[in-house]
Amino acid sequence: MENWLIKRAQLTPNRVAVQEKGQQLTFQEVADRTKKIAERLTVVAGTKPRIALIVTNTIASYLTIMAVQQLGKTIVFINRRLSVDEINYQLTDADISLLITDEDYQHQLNVDKQLTFNALSTGRSSRLDLVENFPDDAVTSIMYTSGTTGKPKGVMQTFNNHFFSAMGSALNLGLTADDAWLTAVPIFHISGFSILMRGLIYGMRVVLLPKFNAHQANELLVNSHITTMSVVPVMLKQLLNDLPENVSYNSGFRTMLLGGGPTDRATLKRAQAHHIPIIQSYGMTETASQVIALDAEYADEKLGSVGKPLFPVSLKIADHLGVPVRMGNIWIKSPTLTTGYLNQPNKLAEKCHDGWFNTEDFGYLDDDGFLFVQGREGDMISSGGENIFPDEIESVYLKLSEIDNIVVVGVPDEQWGRVPVAIVAGSELSLANLKAYGREKLAHYKVPKRFYFANDWHRTASGKTQRIKFIAEITRLKELT
Repeated sequence: MENWLIKRAQLTPNRVAVQEKGQQLTFQEVADRTKKIAERLTVVAGTKPRIALIVTNTIASYLTIMAVQQLGKTIVFINRRLSVDEINYQLTDADISLLITDEDYQHQLNVDKQLTFNALSTGRSSRLDLVENFPDDAVTSIMYTSGTTGKPKGVMQTFNNHFFSAMGSALNLGLTADDAWLTAVPIFHISGFSILMRGLIYGMRVVLLPKFNAHQANELLVNSHITTMSVVPVMLKQLLNDLPENVSYNSGFRTMLLGGGPTDRATLKRAQAHHIPIIQSYGMTETASQVIALDAEYADEKLGSVGKPLFPVSLKIADHLGVPVRMGNIWIKSPTLTTGYLNQPNKLAEKCHDGWFNTEDFGYLDDDGFLFVQGREGDMISSGGENIFPDEIESVYLKLSEIDNIVVVGVPDEQWGRVPVAIVAGSELSLANLKAYGREKLAHYKVPKRFYFANDWHRTASGKTQRIKFIAEITRLKELT
């Protein structure tokens, strides 16, 4: 396909592309500014095929993302909430020599060159011919996601993945000439970056919110022309808590797209009272965002369901071998599926069978074909839209000499949906030391919220920790204070 940015600037040059606070740029202005950034970037980019970014939801970030694409290089998105150790692992794995960050990021990381937006904007430039075409199978973005082993894997996403994701979303949500998508979810996550890609493909205005604030978001949703917003359950609840009674969003608002887990009936009822249509959805980094969605008309009737597969997507429930069963693994077939994991050429094939991908989530289809997700293989914890894998946390804490054993489980939490807590065995255990160690080595949302002490350790005959038994007795364990 032709370069999406160039094509969009030719089709609708005067249409607003991106907005942040009081600033907005048309597609032609985006194309012009992106070219200048790309010409500076080419001087420092070197020959390696990938550039890493640590960004927030700002126009400067948006333009830098577009500039990396114009060089024909792959963007490696780094989650700024990760610890230095976690980020350095990903930078090494992706063989990164150039990292670009926003002005607020302060840590020095293990790369040859680490530049801020300001440093890049004042650097030398060199004339550059922008990429004419975006090859369908070219990897344009890489995002790291943990698996059940706890080791982060770089998910490679092609232009073709993003294009079909945009098509599936448009067929699901509809599309109008004056759509505007409020983007408060991080653009370094697939939920946020997919909106930027849709903006180019649709010719849609993207409204960036640098940091989610329920009151600021509601002011925009009530007083500005916003048609769509992506949220996770905790964000939706905060929006509803802030919204005054008898107040509804602007007359053009069409969809609140909910991901990261289902919501409860009480929250749905509150949203309905404000005339807010909720579309619950399911997707993964590996599928370039949503692949299954529940239309608002079924939100109450099919509470707990994530819906039906989008138009380009096929879905089945099967066992580990791909044999259909009533209740089991969720398998999908989709043109949005990743082409693989960086530096792990055989890893994707291990999860695929006859073109079907095993998501390693468990679920079932009801008699009407609606999907219900029961849980994640490997006991993943979904907390406020972030995926937390217990194995990763356990491996970090087991490096402490005072810990003999640790098991991390998810427990319900009113604000975040679920949060991690840890059961530990060892000597001279200090809550303050355990918390401090976790904050140093892990992203803050991965640090267990509470620690419990266990005298007995539940194991299977093969020596594996029986996580389910600890969950059952957690209320009887002594909490470290």
